[in-house]
Amino acid sequence: MGKLLHLPTNEEKLIKQCRRGNAKAQRELYHKYAAGMLSVCRRYVRSLEDAEEVLSNAFIKVFNKIDQYQGSGSLGGWIKRIMVNESLNYIRYQKNLFVEVEEENHRSFSHQDVNNKQDAEHLMRLIDALPLGYKTVFNLYAIEGYTHREIGEMLGISENTSKSQLSKARKALQNKLGEQNELLYKES
Repeated sequence: MGKLLHLPTNEEKLIKQCRRGNAKAQRELYHKYAAGMLSVCRRYVRSLEDAEEVLSNAFIKVFNKIDQYQGSGSLGGWIKRIMVNESLNYIRYQKNLFVEVEEENHRSFSHQDVNNKQDAEHLMRLIDALPLGYKTVFNLYAIEGYTHREIGEMLGISENTSKSQLSKARKALQNKLGEQNELLYKES
């Protein structure tokens, strides 16, 4: 039996063309990943317009740094990391990243509070309404899966500050959910 040939995938061909500066390939790569990556940016940036700006800037970095992609791990994961970093850079330019808010009493939060798509969308709106520092740490930890140490390095804060921001984000979400559940209970 002869040697097996490694045939390049469509994605490998696309990457190769992007490395050569082929505008058509870059456009194809953009269209393949833009919608999903806009969602990533939107989790960190308050307005859709700002998220679109972050997305555009991040894709410029993707195309400028495509030679750095080694092929280990998914291309989408590599692009996502650039999106997250660019979103964090955008946030750094916004003042008051870590605004303290007064802590209130809270109730326990369980996954049963989110039992359908509408509830998940509602929860995402609540997360979006959190103070920027809380929202950023919550997204990095709970959604992206970074450790507190990694978050600290990314944001230039201590690991304990990351933990504190996450705790406060969770409490704020619990309070909002508790308030809304109380309103629903009173209305019924």
